[in-house]
Amino acid sequence: MGSIKISRLLEERDFGLQLTLVAGAEGLDRLISSPRIQKPGLALAGFTEHLHPERVQVFGNTEVSYLETLALGEQRAALQKLLSDTEIACVVVTKDLPAPPPLVEACQKAGLPLMKTPLMSSTFIEKVSAFLEEALTDAASLHGVLMDVFGIGILLLGKSGIGKSEIALDLIMRGHRLVADDIVEVTKRREGTVHGVGNPIIKHHMEIRGLGIINIKDLFGVAAVRDRKKVELVIELVEWDPEQEYDRLGLKDRFFSVLGVDLPLSTLPVRPGRNLTTLIEVASRNHLLKLQGHHSARDFAERLNRAIAAGAMRRPLGDEVE
Repeated sequence: MGSIKISRLLEERDFGLQLTLVAGAEGLDRLISSPRIQKPGLALAGFTEHLHPERVQVFGNTEVSYLETLALGEQRAALQKLLSDTEIACVVVTKDLPAPPPLVEACQKAGLPLMKTPLMSSTFIEKVSAFLEEALTDAASLHGVLMDVFGIGILLLGKSGIGKSEIALDLIMRGHRLVADDIVEVTKRREGTVHGVGNPIIKHHMEIRGLGIINIKDLFGVAAVRDRKKVELVIELVEWDPEQEYDRLGLKDRFFSVLGVDLPLSTLPVRPGRNLTTLIEVASRNHLLKLQGHHSARDFAERLNRAIAAGAMRRPLGDEVE
């Protein structure tokens, strides 16, 4: 797990943190290395043993009310101990509560970012934890197209010009949804899954040779796009090679590794006359069946083996050749 600068919290828009900076701007380069959030609680009373470094500290109604019960000198002493004993990442005051002046002074003096949000503490902790879980995980960028086809996240790979975007456009015309075209930014989640999003600059856009850049959301509506999707199946598009032997049974499972996670892989050769859009829809339906425990190719192979075995058992002894 890596780390991010605190300035990323202020720049974030997708998770709705609604943060504004109050003090400590010079500390925005400080690092957050844990997705876990803390409320200081007893640390304000001097018990800082379990205060962890590089974490976001949330001051809610309880913390602010407690500070206000203390005399001004006691507030400064409590905050001095809190900020000096542990290298915390930043402080966030929730519910748009007025930040106590000693807290503003202490953060400004320590170069510690102090921010506030109108969200309630529980809501903010849920949202910022989700953001940090994604921001702190392993990430990479892939050249491809990510589609939501029948609820399955399908990553289309292949060399430039092979027709990935045209196939994606055909899938959109059939009611499926675009997640990302050309650049797919993937992140690894803790549960061992990979999630993909589009690059913010070209989000919901697609390049079609001969037409140029088109906006899928404007052309087809919000139902034709989605912001993120778990990647569950990888389909590689390759040029047809008559010398190459392609899988005709589907008995052998193949995988494509993304950030150390092995994802099911299918290879589709491209040649005139093949309806790749339909094949991808079928691949999605077939993957859904596999998730439910139905493997068509293996079921067929087992029935075939049983039929061969039964036929051999019924064969008359007189038919055998000495």
